[in-house]
Amino acid sequence: MPDRDGKGPRSRPAGRGGGGGSRPGYGAGGNCICPNCGLKMLHKAGMPCNQQTCPECGTKMVRE
Repeated sequence: MPDRDGKGPRSRPAGRGGGGGSRPGYGAGGNCICPNCGLKMLHKAGMPCNQQTCPECGTKMVRE
């Protein structure tokens, strides 16, 4: 117990967990890149790179 005042351990503010809280992804900017042929495309907000396929070779894209 902190300070032995009987109140128990101090708690963290809501939404501030150790893993980053409510940060679901990398953000809107950046590129998607094909690991097979190296094609780069502008990342589209709301569409994860790993759900897009390369228009050149059909491989799943990854975030650069």
